[in-house]
Amino acid sequence: MNDYPTLLAPLDLGHLTLPNRVIMGSMHTGLEDRAKDLPKLAAYFAERARGGVGLIVTGGYAPNRTGWLTPFGSRLTSRRQARRHRVVTDAVHAEGGRIALQILHAGRYAYHPLSVSASALKAPINPFRPRALSDRGVRRQLDAYVECAALAREAGYDGVEIMGSEGYFINQFLAERTNRRTDRWGGTPQNRRRLAVEIVRRTRERVGPDFLILYRLSMADLVDGGQTWAEVVALGQEIEAAGASIITTGIGWHEARVPTIVTSVPRAAFTSVTAAFRPHVGIPVVTSNRINLPQVAEEVLARGDADLVSLARPFLADPEWVLKATTGRADEINVCIACNQACLDHVFAKRLASCLVNPRAARETELRLLPTRRTQRVAVVGAGPAGLSAAVTAAQRGHRVELFEADDEIGGQFGIARRIPGKEEFAETIRYYRRRLELTGVEVRLGHRATAADLTGFDEVVVATGVVPRIPAIPGIDHPKVLSYAELVRGGRPAGRRVAVIGAGGIGVDVTEYLTTGASPTLDLAAWQTEWGVGDPVVHRGGLVEPKPEPPQREVFLLQRKPGKIGAGLGKTTGWVHRAALKNKQVTMLRGVNYERIDDEGLHITFGPKREKARLLAVDHVVVCAGQESVSHLAEELRALGRPVHVIGGAEVAAELDAERAIEQGTRLAAEL
Repeated sequence: MNDYPTLLAPLDLGHLTLPNRVIMGSMHTGLEDRAKDLPKLAAYFAERARGGVGLIVTGGYAPNRTGWLTPFGSRLTSRRQARRHRVVTDAVHAEGGRIALQILHAGRYAYHPLSVSASALKAPINPFRPRALSDRGVRRQLDAYVECAALAREAGYDGVEIMGSEGYFINQFLAERTNRRTDRWGGTPQNRRRLAVEIVRRTRERVGPDFLILYRLSMADLVDGGQTWAEVVALGQEIEAAGASIITTGIGWHEARVPTIVTSVPRAAFTSVTAAFRPHVGIPVVTSNRINLPQVAEEVLARGDADLVSLARPFLADPEWVLKATTGRADEINVCIACNQACLDHVFAKRLASCLVNPRAARETELRLLPTRRTQRVAVVGAGPAGLSAAVTAAQRGHRVELFEADDEIGGQFGIARRIPGKEEFAETIRYYRRRLELTGVEVRLGHRATAADLTGFDEVVVATGVVPRIPAIPGIDHPKVLSYAELVRGGRPAGRRVAVIGAGGIGVDVTEYLTTGASPTLDLAAWQTEWGVGDPVVHRGGLVEPKPEPPQREVFLLQRKPGKIGAGLGKTTGWVHRAALKNKQVTMLRGVNYERIDDEGLHITFGPKREKARLLAVDHVVVCAGQESVSHLAEELRALGRPVHVIGGAEVAAELDAERAIEQGTRLAAEL
């Protein structure tokens, strides 16, 4: 018996049996784009196959150059390329795994001037306008899909996933929003479906019956002019009849103004969409989006929402997700917190994707955690993300580690972040490290502010003492109205009804959301749907309704000295969500502000290069989010005594809080000790 009988049940697909109901969904890492990186990609996938996932789906590969996401990006267009992919498929099969190649044509999302689409309509997220295809051009694209699938089979893949969702090429043919054609590829819903159905039908004819064809179907476009529910169901039925093995769920276009995968989206927020679709077809259906724990996946499958679940980023966070669930170690899973900082944000910046909570992701051949040849006594001071990663990694390698923390609990800045509405998932990282400390035998000393005398006798000392809020030199900064962000969020001091927030970086934005929304122990799905205008796609076309944000709990002024856009430094894939949330909560955002003084009346500010414009913000409290300062005096004291010391995380650089850098630093340092 196991805790997840539905999740871990095998699935017979005829010619192939999957050992469980878990699919590793497509996730572009950047390793797909260059042939020289295929051995690294092989190691990345092999580690996840070894971890027990039922089926892996690769990042997207274009079937031709017009379908490239970026110039010379990932593609599978020749037999020579197919032969090179053997290193990937052989590595996965050697670990007992199964793998499918995703065929992704970017259409008007292609970031280059060769892009093509159903109609010459530019996407709002792309500067390039696509060329509208002729009838012959459409047929050539269809041929390219079929040839790509045949090459995938030649390369040793167990199947392909045809990407028909997220607003990419096929989806652009399916929706009125982007298909203005009047020929046999447009005009009516049936004609708009023709391309998708023909791709599946001809692919099945080409690859034969013993090859998986997954089709990723957009079940809720979340954009105006998207597909109706009747069109979605009809498409699914025709895709099944054309020969698909499995239908996977796609939610939302990339240009949609509804968040679908960020941490503020409730867990399993869209599985009801798959549940509504499932009775209309006879082949297995996969649900997806924000499923990050085995118990969540089990609940989804047990109540009949889907036949399988698809997880992408959770397998960046922990390649052994399935193995740990299978062996009764779910409490050891390194949970994806949906921050996007090291995965999607990296991809959009044309950097190699990895994972904030697992810096080894996509670096398996580079960042190796080998057992140490000589056990050393290691002291780590500070139990924030940097110190925790250093401590557990060093102990995992065989060192004897003691961890000192002045606070009564571990977590550091993550302990603050987890209290922000929409960032509750950050508590999972603290939970993970707490368990890792137990399993690796780290001796933890909480409530102990380490001194230089405490650190004698250690072979290595790691100082990860983090940061404290920076207090700017504003007249009246010691006024009772003033709070630091740490005092506020940790619950030490409550704020009044009118609040000014000094500093509009990531912390300032988080604090503003905390003030306007209030602390919430869980993410309520119904409230979230109302807030963002997410409706039932069975009733509402594309799953869109009018948003009805909850009134703000406080009147908040968010201020920054710089004249530029508020939140300019936020993540590419999450910043727009935060800015929309601030707008929904009627936050007054002021830029180019000079802080003159704080007194009983409130916060006095001026504007302009000569401070010629003055304004009084009659607020009850002023919350300071004006950056951080390193806590590095212990490292300085040790160096003065001639003691070698490693300084990592915020103790080294007090930039905007950077957990990605902190965790990677700690891991890399421990890997080298």
